[in-house]
Amino acid sequence: MGEDFYLATSTFEWFPGVEIHHSKDLVNWRLLTRPLTRKSQLDMTGNPDSGGIWAPCLTHDGEKFYLIYTDVKHWGNLREPFKDTHNYLVTADSIEGPWSEPIYLNSSGFDPSLFHDDDGRKWLLNMLWDWRNGKNHFAGIVLQEYDPVQQKLVGPVRNIFKGSSLGLTEGPHLYKRDGFYHLMVAEGGTGYNHAVTMARSRSIAGPYELDPSSPLLTSKDHPELPLQKAGHGSLTDTPSGEWYLAHLCGRPLETGALGHCILGRETALQKVEWNEDGWLRLVGGKNTPEQSVPAPQLPPHPWPKEPEKDDFDSEDLNPHFQSLRIPVTPDWLSLTERSGHLRLKGQESLLSRFRQSLIARRLQAFHAEAETCVEFEPDHFQQMAGLIAFYDVKHWVYLRVSHSEENGRNLQLISCDAGQYDEPSEEIPLATDQQKVWMQVHFEHQTFHFDYSLDGQSWQRVGPDFESRKLSDDYANNLGFTGAFVGLCAQDLAGTRKAADFDFFRYTELQ
Repeated sequence: MGEDFYLATSTFEWFPGVEIHHSKDLVNWRLLTRPLTRKSQLDMTGNPDSGGIWAPCLTHDGEKFYLIYTDVKHWGNLREPFKDTHNYLVTADSIEGPWSEPIYLNSSGFDPSLFHDDDGRKWLLNMLWDWRNGKNHFAGIVLQEYDPVQQKLVGPVRNIFKGSSLGLTEGPHLYKRDGFYHLMVAEGGTGYNHAVTMARSRSIAGPYELDPSSPLLTSKDHPELPLQKAGHGSLTDTPSGEWYLAHLCGRPLETGALGHCILGRETALQKVEWNEDGWLRLVGGKNTPEQSVPAPQLPPHPWPKEPEKDDFDSEDLNPHFQSLRIPVTPDWLSLTERSGHLRLKGQESLLSRFRQSLIARRLQAFHAEAETCVEFEPDHFQQMAGLIAFYDVKHWVYLRVSHSEENGRNLQLISCDAGQYDEPSEEIPLATDQQKVWMQVHFEHQTFHFDYSLDGQSWQRVGPDFESRKLSDDYANNLGFTGAFVGLCAQDLAGTRKAADFDFFRYTELQ
């Protein structure tokens, strides 16, 4: 829009929903906003791990912004064939909101997107999920008109594209250029066979001709590439007429191997151009993702460096923090009850998909560390608070302060590996006058570990090294999308909401 570029990405079970980044040069980006801030827009209570927000689509029709998103209530492997995928639309005059209440669209599949045709009509696309035995579950891309006056879908549903031989056709986007409707889809599945495929038609309803040089982009069969899982693209152009493709990718820990992506699903840009035959091509002639691409002809626009440390002096939660499935509300989180501290009131266990008192931010580098200082006076073993490395409710490592009959108030590491609970360190008793406990987690590419301090100066290791891969999308039975998070949490399994106070949170990327 004008001199601004906006990019919307998935947030899955983390609240607020959808993440929008902002750039003025396609090189420097900042986290701008998360538009789905109200439970009326997004109620993920009980949603599965890596459910919730899938594949948002952000567009503008010259008057206002349209954000389309899926709220996934159930999904799983082929032994669980049904998927409950509800698609909604919200609008706003400004990218920073306020965003409207949601308009329900359909539930026939996921990856919805909205196309604004030059005749003023609007069209919704989504993949069609067919759960029946013996059928292609990815049953094609369906098209239906959206009436903005009636605020609902109208007219027939048309299946306009069944996909290429790569299969698993999803992630549709339409673009109109030189009299053609260009259909961009994701294929090959969202893992290591992922791809971007193009097709085109003179009519919006098809038939669509497959690009003879498909796929446009893929990492398939190239394990040596640093950017893997390349697929699910969308286009933007610049004021000077350059074109760029934003696409999903993953960077495995292991070099040259189809390994573990602890950073989850990331976003990359490739420069593209239209050839003489009107087909889209990557600049350079290949169809594999490059880690470095030509920057657009735009003035550089870096953003101010964000502080690593949050002292919790603001009444507003740092925008990098998200809560798990539920909105932040004063009954379990406060930045004002104790000045300069974040107070968490314990709720359900780390296995719960309903009401957890947990806030966390994404891990965005292989080498990084997080630190906090907590004050917590538990009365019994059912109350805990501390620092966590978290993937989902079945995969985490947690350094927490709690209480036991043998040692009183104590410090201990607990963990969950594929749902299997463990206690990888002994309890460390804490003196009755030792109110503050400093905690750190260090990610060092293949491994991560925890340290603690009783004065903020002298640090001691607690527990063993843990394998970073166990907080990856690929370790979670290939059924995860989020990547690792680091954050703060508190539990009170007795239901009395015992409060823990955190003095600060520091997140530092080391390389």
